[in-house]
Parts: sequence; C-alpha cells; structure tokens
Amino acid sequence: MKLQRPTGFAAFVIVWLGQVISLMGSAMSGFALTIWAWQFTGSATALALMGFFAFGPTVLFSPIAGALVDRWNKKLVMALSDIAAGTTTIAILILYATGNLQIWHMYVAGAISGLFQAFQWPAYSAAISVMVPKEQYARSAGMMSLAEWGSGIFAPVLAGTFIGLIGISSILIIDIVTFVLAVLALIIIKLPPIPVSEEGKKSRGNIWQESLYGFRYILARPALLGLQMIFFFGNLMATISGTLSTPMILARTGDNAQILGLVQTLGSAGGIAGSLIISAWGGPKRRIHGVVFGWLLSGLLGQFLFGFNFGIPGWLIANFFCLFFGPIINSSNQAIWQSKVPPDLQGRVFSVRRMIAQITAPVAMLVAGPLADRVFEPAMRVDTSALSRIFGGITGVGPGAGMAAIMSISGVMIVFISFFLYINPMIRNVETSLPDHDMIPQTAD
Repeated sequence: MKLQRPTGFAAFVIVWLGQVISLMGSAMSGFALTIWAWQFTGSATALALMGFFAFGPTVLFSPIAGALVDRWNKKLVMALSDIAAGTTTIAILILYATGNLQIWHMYVAGAISGLFQAFQWPAYSAAISVMVPKEQYARSAGMMSLAEWGSGIFAPVLAGTFIGLIGISSILIIDIVTFVLAVLALIIIKLPPIPVSEEGKKSRGNIWQESLYGFRYILARPALLGLQMIFFFGNLMATISGTLSTPMILARTGDNAQILGLVQTLGSAGGIAGSLIISAWGGPKRRIHGVVFGWLLSGLLGQFLFGFNFGIPGWLIANFFCLFFGPIINSSNQAIWQSKVPPDLQGRVFSVRRMIAQITAPVAMLVAGPLADRVFEPAMRVDTSALSRIFGGITGVGPGAGMAAIMSISGVMIVFISFFLYINPMIRNVETSLPDHDMIPQTAD
C-alpha cells in the first residue's frame, strides 16, 4: 500500500517542526562562534563584518534568486538551501577542530550561507502561500517566528553552558545533525501545484527580465512601495542597534558569556511571546496597525531603553521588548504581501521586497562597528568629552557606553520614522487600495 505524503496545513506543520529543530542548532553554533570571534579579535568591527558577509549576499542576490525560485521546484530550493548551510558548518568544524580557524573563514562561510538564504526565504513564502488558506497567513507566519525565537530562548543558555562542557566542536556537530532533520522534513511532504496568474504569464522572459520584474511590480503599486519604506528605514536603525548589542554587553560585563546568554534568552522569550500571541490571535484586523505600531513600540521600549545604564535588569527588559514586537510586525506585513501578490510571482516580488527592506542592513553593519570603535567608544570612556556630557547621564561612561548611546539614538529614530510614515494615507490604506490575489483569475501550472 502506497503511503500518501502529507499536504496542506499538516505539511506546513512538518516543515515548521523541521525548522524548529534546525534553527535550534544554528542558534547554538552562531552563539558559540560569536563568543569565539569576540575573544579572538576583541573588536566590534569584526563581529559587525561577520553579520555583513552573512547578510550582504542575501540582499544583493535576491532579485536573481527570486526569478529562479519562480522557475524552480520550491521544495528542492528549500532543501538545497539547508544543505548548503550545513556544508558551511562542516567546513567551519574541520577548521576549528584542526586549529586553523581564522576570522576571515567566518566571513567566507557567512557569504556562502547568505547566498543560499537569498533562495530559501522566497521559496518558503511561496510554498506556504499554497499550503495554508489566506485567513491563516498571519498565523503561519507567527508560527515560523515561533520556530525562530523558540530556538533562541534555549540556544544561548545551552551554548554558553556547553562551550565549557563539550566544546565548540560538539556544538557544531549538533548543528549539522539538525540540518539533516530539516531536509528530511521537506522530503516527506507534498506541495500542491502553484497557480499561474495572467500577470505571471505576461511577465515571463529571460532571467534578467524576470529579475527586474519584481522592481516593476512594486514600483507600479506605490502603496506597497511605501509599506516597504518603513522597513527600509527601520531596519537601518534596528541593525545598527542589534549589531552592537552583543559587544556592548560583553564590554560592560568583562566578556561574561552567561550574562550575554541570559539577555539573549529573555529576548528570545519576548520573540516567543510575540509569536504565540500572533499565532493564537491571527493579528489585528487591519494588518498595517500591527506593522506600524509594532515598529514604534519596539523602538521606544526596546532599542531606546537598551542604551540606558540600568545594567542587567534594563538589558533584560529592553531585549524582551525589542524582540516581542518583531513577530507581530513581520507576520502582519507578510500577511499583507501574501494576500496581494499571486503565488507564482512571489519569488520575484518578495525577493525585491526583501532587498528594498533590508538593503540598508549591510550598510548598517559596516557603519556600526567603526562608529562605535573609533568615535563613540573613545569619547564615552571619559566624562569630559562632548558626547559623554550629552549621553553620559543616560548611558554612563566607560567601556560599552558609546555603543549604548548609539543604540538609544537608533530607538528614537525608529519612533519618528514609524509615526511620520503612518500619517501618509497611501501607506495607512494599503490593504484596501489593492485587490487580493485570489480575486484575480488563475490557472493550475
């Protein structure tokens, strides 16, 4: 008797479970390697460059990746992305175990993994769009956020503990095993056919034409473009703050990995809380409210508060709220885009959407380290400089105070960006000004 492969929401749950396991392993190895990199270099710039090389290719190659995702089998693309990430982890394990790991190896491995990430996210989005009903888009996005943040709540504490017990090599082996399980989860499911829209048929051409199509699609719909500008500016500020949070805490605690792990764990608890709420609730009726007010509150209660000189209690509260609103923001935004863009166009459109929203993030990663190391940190180590007179009452002085000041400035900017973009009626009414894709005639591919 031939066994039927799971489909629909059951298939989504299997993929989701595979991601829960895989992300746990990735978060553990990422935490362990961040500690290694900080101890190896003692430089915020080095940590920022790790993020840049991992993230930059994801953004730069997104348009071409999106065009290929629309052409290729979605399940195969997702599996190959997981395999590529696992392969880079194997390479890092070999270099570390043989005593040959250097910081530039981390940059190369991050770039390779980031390149394949450019394919993974649009493939997942398009697959989920046909696996679950429209009414469940925000809920499924919340569950994916839950997978991401669920791994984060345990991974930092486990990795911080395991570094001394089993070593970084064993943590990397665990990560490799979890990648295998994620690929197996993809193999056993069955995806339904992707419907073909009339606009999808008209958009077909050579790879370069299709790579540019996502730009044309979004530019022709100013409401969607305006929506992405919230993420364009918000991600610039949030990435500057996020890049500096780890070296700031390490600098202010004497490289205490346990404290860093505790702060990151409570932050992940915030992400889990936000994911659970959006998964159970399904999000606000007007998704745009989840996007804009989520950004505003994240900037105010998260990044802005993070810079205050409240020590560990302040970091715990601020990081909780930094990440609590993330699932609400992203799930609400994802539901808008999945509802408006036909599934056969989502590879191209979502890749460009991601590029618009995140192209500032690699720039922020390049700027954050030198801005901290060469400007704010030297000035904030003494109480006689102009910067310490301005920010010292909030952040204090000494190691890490300069990075804390940058984080608070970033939070204030996020609040202003959210408010001023929301008062634009074109952005505020994005959900009613465009028809949902299921109102447009489609055929089976």
